[in-house]
Amino acid sequence: MSRLVVIGDALLDRDLDGRAERLAPDAPVPVVEGLEPHDRAGGAGLAATLAAADGHAVTLICALGDDAAGARVRALLAAAGVAICDLGLRGTTPEKVRVRAGGRALVRLDSGGGDGCGDLTCAGRGALEEADAVLVSDYGRGIAAAPSVRDALAGLARTPIVWDPHPRGPAPVPGCVLVTPNADEAERAAPTAADDEARARELRARWRTVGVCVTRGSRGALLAGASGPALVVPARRVASGDPCGAGDRFAATAAGQLAAGALPSEAVRVAVAAASTFVAAGGASGWSRGDRGPEPDDDARALAGRVRAAGGTVVATGGCFDLLHAGHVRALEAARALGDCLVVCVNSDASVRRIKGPDRPLVGQDERTAVLAALRCVDAVAVFEEDDPRAILRELRPHVWAKGGDYAVAELPEAETLAEWGGRAVLVPYVAGHSTTQLIEEAVARAG
Repeated sequence: MSRLVVIGDALLDRDLDGRAERLAPDAPVPVVEGLEPHDRAGGAGLAATLAAADGHAVTLICALGDDAAGARVRALLAAAGVAICDLGLRGTTPEKVRVRAGGRALVRLDSGGGDGCGDLTCAGRGALEEADAVLVSDYGRGIAAAPSVRDALAGLARTPIVWDPHPRGPAPVPGCVLVTPNADEAERAAPTAADDEARARELRARWRTVGVCVTRGSRGALLAGASGPALVVPARRVASGDPCGAGDRFAATAAGQLAAGALPSEAVRVAVAAASTFVAAGGASGWSRGDRGPEPDDDARALAGRVRAAGGTVVATGGCFDLLHAGHVRALEAARALGDCLVVCVNSDASVRRIKGPDRPLVGQDERTAVLAALRCVDAVAVFEEDDPRAILRELRPHVWAKGGDYAVAELPEAETLAEWGGRAVLVPYVAGHSTTQLIEEAVARAG
């Protein structure tokens, strides 16, 4: 188990979730009813909670007020298994309240704040000396600027440090392995640079860090090191989700990877994937409800549920997709045009072997899934183990099941299943002359 120390400003985040079905008679504002509170440790507290859930032994060095909000944060962190080194906040614990309806924030109410904290304690110094990695989660409220904290961080010669900066916070201490500004923060810090790579390189030289990784939301991340070209890591496309807390998910994952001995490039790659999954699961709000992030198939089910709830049309299609070819792509594009999202149901490797024979598939299910998910017309992918998709269809409950082929809808075994919830099967144009079997035969003939 890796030992990770998180340093930064802890907050109390509270979501008040309700429903808004009408406007107030005296003003054009929604009336929110049935409010239910969902609390979580925010700021550096969220990063620490996420790291602890990843299996690390986490100590959070923060400053909390002697008030109800501070007591609530302490309780939430303790329940998550996070050890706390509280430097004492001179002021009240910051609190952020989001009023939400239908999964969307309507207003945010901020309160609290302090004007300083106590010095780093002996317990805090001891935790830093024993740490396998350190994450500085700066929310611009003073912890990262405290002289005693900075002195202790500067003295860590061999411990990798990840610094997640804030526009109101101080510059990172020299020697960090990764500094992770988002694109807006990088542009604000280096306004004359031409693009993200130029900003990363300028900030790396200014901050004297091993690498600067600019996180770019749906575009993934860009890592600039001492030499060589920048590493660009794309993000898995997420049809919808809540980005709140994605930066904390990224930074906590990267720090955990470094603690386990990963290279910065590998830490960034894993962190991008973790942040994408976190957003798809509903972000920090999904976390406060106990959702620890979906596997890809769960992402497909969640997407279908969200689109249905919003009144949209869910389209699904399926197949083996062993060797993806132009015929597949055209059929998928046609299917996507039928609704508001497209979920592709893919036969597992075992299912393909039963259907196609022991020599198939040529491409494993993980790679087939990755290729399909990269297509612009595909919103999510779900793998199923059975020989036909009826079971996965009952979970997804699509409005439309699209099949590419030259047979009648009445011949589809899925038609009866779709009728259970009022779904319907349709055929999309069959592209003659394109098939996986034909590709394999042609390849064998040429090899011979």
